[in-house]
Amino acid sequence: MKKRSPLFYHILIFILAQLAWFSLLGLWIYWYVTNYILFTKFGQEVSAQMVSDSTNVFALISGLFLLVVVSVGMSLIFIYLNKQLHLTKMYDNFIANVTHELKSPLSSIQLYLETMGARDVPQNKQRQFFALMLKDVDRLNNLINSILYMSGFEQRKTAFKYPHNYHIYKAESILREIIDDAAKQQRIPPQAVQIKGHLPCRCVIDRNWFRIVFDNLFDNARKYSERAVSIEILLRCTAKNIIIEFRDQGIGIAPREQKKIFHKFHRVDIADSPSVKGTGLGLYWVKEIVNYHGGTVSVYSKGRGHGSTFKIELPVYKVSKKRHIRGLLKRSINKTDTKT
Repeated sequence: MKKRSPLFYHILIFILAQLAWFSLLGLWIYWYVTNYILFTKFGQEVSAQMVSDSTNVFALISGLFLLVVVSVGMSLIFIYLNKQLHLTKMYDNFIANVTHELKSPLSSIQLYLETMGARDVPQNKQRQFFALMLKDVDRLNNLINSILYMSGFEQRKTAFKYPHNYHIYKAESILREIIDDAAKQQRIPPQAVQIKGHLPCRCVIDRNWFRIVFDNLFDNARKYSERAVSIEILLRCTAKNIIIEFRDQGIGIAPREQKKIFHKFHRVDIADSPSVKGTGLGLYWVKEIVNYHGGTVSVYSKGRGHGSTFKIELPVYKVSKKRHIRGLLKRSINKTDTKT
């Protein structure tokens, strides 16, 4: 027998509570109407103090108002509880995924160390083991940094606890450089990435932070591709915005998931790809970093098997969002200048 979700019981309790309130309301109205008819019919024989129409009407209206307030309050509590249950579920999934992400490289490092301690491993094999262990250490370091980044995002009043280094760049040269670096980091072969278009404008970005955006987009494309990775990046510039379209040929995203994938801890459940692991934070960081730069990010996909297109829009320097960009430059840890 399939076990019911806890949410089912919360919904059931909410519905029963509402039925109870409306039943009470019905009984109250019935009592009022019945007594009103009696008082109207036998009003001559009843004391005038008991037949005060204004008092009865005021009592009824007050009661109805209180019932509406209680019903609205219960609805708000239910909505809040539902959100908290959803967040708790996502947090539990996040903990499970992070635990797996931590255990895998640790187990791998432990295996290599135990092998070298128990056997006489040749020098060339040792170098291979060290390279693999360093790769696992980098993986752990990236995961820990990612969790710290999330903490920084959540504390907006501190404007990120981590140092910023915003500069004015020629948009095309800096973005092509960041894209190339991110592709190499994610081990995407150069022939798998096509960059098209031109950006004859300038932008203000933190190079290191924006690298995280493309790191996560490339990582997503690699993990969710059923065949060889193929990515097309289109660059163009409008009067006010720099537009970057990142198109992959992966498995695609269902329409109902497209508004949720930028939420914290959210991961798309794919029945035929259960081995794909992650923390559910990658696209959340993408959205937060882009937003912090004064831009927007969105996704479009026709659905399963049609790939995905991530569209990033950034303000053009000295044309769009001038106040926001000046604020970013003031937060830079280094003296601001124009980079090529």
